[in-house]
Amino acid sequence: MRSVSEIATPSSGWASAASIGLNTNILEINLVNLILVLGILFYYGKGVSLINFLDNRKKTILNTIRDAEERHKEASSKLQKARIRLQQAKVKADEIRINGLTQMDREQRDLVDAADEDLKGLEDSKNYAIRFEKQRAIEQVRRQVSRLASERALETLTTRLDNQLHLRMIDYHIGLFRAMDNKSD
Repeated sequence: MRSVSEIATPSSGWASAASIGLNTNILEINLVNLILVLGILFYYGKGVSLINFLDNRKKTILNTIRDAEERHKEASSKLQKARIRLQQAKVKADEIRINGLTQMDREQRDLVDAADEDLKGLEDSKNYAIRFEKQRAIEQVRRQVSRLASERALETLTTRLDNQLHLRMIDYHIGLFRAMDNKSD
């Protein structure tokens, strides 16, 4: 690398010693170019425009940081409120779920009780119907047995009863009536 004295002195590679030229090789002349640019800026602008630019940039950055901090605080506040609302919603959801389960259990018990009552009513109705049909069947059997007994007795009487037996029966019953009549006097 070349030293500063070599950069400042004209080299043989330049066309003439009287012409002033700039070395365009960035790696060799970077420091000199930077000093030259800063010197020109300070000389002509006396640093005012650069200082104003830097101050404005500083203010802009500070305002941006301040705005970002305020937005961060607002976002944090909103996040905290949202977490509180979420917790309240979870509590409310748990209450609703518990109330729903309790109501479901209550309704299930009521339904089972109503079904038991209906079943009991049906059982009673069935038993009443069975007793009624049993009584009706017994009554029907009694009538039929009575009718059959009457028919058989009548048949027996007609086959065994002749005139002489018939007259004796009449006399016997007349005697019974007279004896009852005598007792009542």
